Amino acid sequence: MNTLPEAGLLRFKNPQKARGVIGRGTRIADRFLHIRSGGDLALFQGLNRLLLEAEDTRPGTVLDHEFIRSSTSGFEEFARHARSVSWDDVLRATGLTRTEIERVRDDVLRSERIIVCWAMGVTQHKHGVPTIREIVNFLMLRGNLGRAGAGACPVRGHSNVQGDRTMGIWEQMPDTFLDALRREFGFDPPRAHGLDSVNSIRAMREGRVKVFLGVAGNFVLAAPDTAVTEEAMRRCRLTAHISTKLNRSHTVCGETALILPTLGRTEVDIQSGGEQFVTVENSMSEVHVSRGRLAPASRLLLSEVAILCRLARRTLDGTPDIPWERFEADYGAIRDRIAQVVPGLHEFNRRVVRPGGIRLPNPVNEGVFATAVGKALFTCNDWEMPQAPEGHLLLQTLRSHDQWNTVPYTDNDRYRGIHGSRRVVLVNPDDVADLGLSEGQRVDLVSVWTDGSERRAEGFRVVPYPTSRGCAAAYYPETQVLVPLDSVAAISNQPTSKALAVRLEPAAAGPRDA
Repeated sequence: MNTLPEAGLLRFKNPQKARGVIGRGTRIADRFLHIRSGGDLALFQGLNRLLLEAEDTRPGTVLDHEFIRSSTSGFEEFARHARSVSWDDVLRATGLTRTEIERVRDDVLRSERIIVCWAMGVTQHKHGVPTIREIVNFLMLRGNLGRAGAGACPVRGHSNVQGDRTMGIWEQMPDTFLDALRREFGFDPPRAHGLDSVNSIRAMREGRVKVFLGVAGNFVLAAPDTAVTEEAMRRCRLTAHISTKLNRSHTVCGETALILPTLGRTEVDIQSGGEQFVTVENSMSEVHVSRGRLAPASRLLLSEVAILCRLARRTLDGTPDIPWERFEADYGAIRDRIAQVVPGLHEFNRRVVRPGGIRLPNPVNEGVFATAVGKALFTCNDWEMPQAPEGHLLLQTLRSHDQWNTVPYTDNDRYRGIHGSRRVVLVNPDDVADLGLSEGQRVDLVSVWTDGSERRAEGFRVVPYPTSRGCAAAYYPETQVLVPLDSVAAISNQPTSKALAVRLEPAAAGPRDA
């Protein structure tokens, strides 16, 4: 289900092996739903209504009544709400036909187990949280939670996204985790919740946060509303970056600015305790070893662990009795302490070096639901559809194939057949014609908002592409300037980078057109 065809989702080539890139690859998609941006909530509401109606026709053969009775709460209210969903709304929001959706229902009815995977295309909408709740409703109807080969699979990204939460790097850590820290290290961690990225930018802008420390990343370009984020950073008394490469964020300085160069994860890391390795966690909650193989770029480079431990010694000396020097010398000493705090990482050092590493526990996979009633909750989610004014398109930001986070390695995108440029906007050919544009024309992207404000990204080339009608796409981070800081998803506070109402204005002639 996607707003535009993705080569790697329809047919896959394995780049890890020579024979994996020979030929046409492996077909991995049996069906492609060309959905409108933000139509996922409506799609799953339509599917859920169809499943309830199939149960009416074939009582006792469609829904998993035992699972619903024993492991869930709120089904009756959800079912009443689902039956009230309007098919006109569903078809308008998704851009699909009812026949296409019914074919998916038929696939579901033939399936013994279902996994639903999603990534930022679902979360970066105003209604991202209700969409995920509706996906969970869909899974629960046929008992596809808490059993092998089924469930919800949020693709949360690379290892520092997944692993940060496991290690407690979250502004809303529960008291159970903080209690474990207190027992292990002998200090009482702050209990008040902190700030997420969006609220941190607001706090810097308002002078409530005066120090910014970034560990890797390119915060200025990764965050929304580039101009506002830069202004906020410049209000800090200190900005410091622990980084392997220079990036735009290093040039946006507070009153005092530091760049602390560090070893990359691919470089050999030798400390006084010998050669070290780190551990990473993938999207499937598997923890494994990561060991550098390349010679360091400089013998003077410190590792991230060494930098943080030395900062801690100089700022926290004499507070809790934490052996920072030992931690710097031997990362295994850190893992020994993690084993006492993080559930599932007992005997961390011994288990992680085994083939396959460590699979962390997932309570939902075990049929354990951490809710007030001890059961999974059906929810009623109000229908929403992102709207673009007449003459506008819904723009989503995306990454190219040859790109890592904010870093593009080339101007090519093998996923979508784009070569030689990143300042392109992908537009359905029928929309190109309707808007009076032409292939290759230079345009400015202007995002418009309900408060009357506008933001502009200049000099993009129009590329006809099979996006869904009324929708367009352009690369991140070039289009982050179009996303207001205050345009966020309800509940999650996620920037709404997949639903920008934009108009395409012919660009003024300039050097780019020469």
